[in-house]
Order: sequence, then C-alpha cells, then structure tokens
Amino acid sequence: MERLPRQQRAVPVPRRPVHATRVGSNDWRSGLPILTGVMVTLRELQTADAPALFAAMSTAEVAKFISPPPTSVAGFERFIEWTRSQRAAGQYVCFAVTARGSDQAIGLFQVRSLETDFGTAEWGFALASEFWGTGMFMDGAQLVVDFAFEVIGVRRLEARAVVKNGRGNGALRKLGAVTECILRRSFMRNGEYYDQMLWTILSDDWRDSRRGWISAGTPLTSIADWPSASSISIFLQN
Repeated sequence: MERLPRQQRAVPVPRRPVHATRVGSNDWRSGLPILTGVMVTLRELQTADAPALFAAMSTAEVAKFISPPPTSVAGFERFIEWTRSQRAAGQYVCFAVTARGSDQAIGLFQVRSLETDFGTAEWGFALASEFWGTGMFMDGAQLVVDFAFEVIGVRRLEARAVVKNGRGNGALRKLGAVTECILRRSFMRNGEYYDQMLWTILSDDWRDSRRGWISAGTPLTSIADWPSASSISIFLQN
C-alpha cells in the first residue's frame, strides 16, 4: 500500500475541473451526470463495470484499508444494483472513475448521507493501484466535492482514513480537509482494529478556498507535487 509510485511526468493540473455537467438539485436521484476533469471522467456505475471493478478492488494493496469488497463479479453486480436503489432513494451516490478517453472503470468515488436531508455526508474512494501517483485522484476528488456541495447541497463532508494510510491522509490534507479527531479502534480489517482520522470539509470553506485560488491567480501545479492517493474508508455492499 505504501510502495513508491512509478516515475511521474510533470503534467499541469488545474485547480478547477475543466467541465462538470450542470444538473438540477433533484435530477441526480433519477440518474447521475457525467463529470469531466483533466484526466478522469466520472459517471454512473453500469452492470458491465463489475468485472473491471472486481479486478481493481480485490488486490491486497487497494483492499488493505477499505471494507471487504464483494468476492465475485456477481457480488459486484449486486453492489451496482444497490448503488442505484440508494441513489434513487436520495441517500447515496457512487461514481465510476474512468481515464479520459477510456470507458473502463478503474475506481470509485462514493458519497452517502449521514442525515436525512444530506446536510452531513461521508465520502470515500478507491483507485486501482496502477493509477496511484498519476494525479487522477485529485482530479476526480475536486469534481466529487464540487458535486456534493453545489448539486446535492451537502454542508459538511466527512472522510475517515486509517491513521497508517499515509497516502490517503496526505491526499485529504492537500485537498484542504481539516483533521478533527482520532477515532480510536474504529475500523476493523482482517480481525485487527485500526485508529482512524476524521477529516472534514465545510461547504463555506470549500467555496472560500476556490475564490482565493482564483483571485490569487494560483499557478498550475504539476502532478509530482500532488500526493499519490490510493483508498480511504470506502463502503461496499455485497
């Protein structure tokens, strides 16, 4: 999980997504829009994504700090159907991550409501290990956080990452999340309990940071400056 990423090229990554499809505040319940960034495209999961997700999420590196993934392609097909029912109920969204120019799913971003009105939500992500250190996480994360605040109407967005997960914690810090506390022995994996860090982003802080970057004329940043994220607190329903 903590292996060094392969050699990286300095490719500019803007602070703002290139394009994010605009939808009405309630439209996402009937179907997720396609969100397009510099390096990734986010879209709703499809049943045909099950084999690719099974391959990507089942490796020891990716699965180390997430809830146990489904143990078969059929299990991922059931998970995909579950994501649709939860989205229709207005309690959850799950985006497939694909590389620009490809439609193969290489990861997930999830946001689930912790309150009935989605005012407080938790998010998580997982990305196939061969794409760590490429900047794809930061590209997709900005799209998802924007969507949570500007479309769903989330006010407080939480994330939980195992303390030992250096990649995940570094990525959240770079994104602007704030550490609020340590949740002691709050996550169990393979019979072992782990402490987790509770990270939060508030909608007002996120909007202020966006305005600050724009007014300051913040220069583009190379991929080599971003942390290489892998996975945090993703929740997979079998």
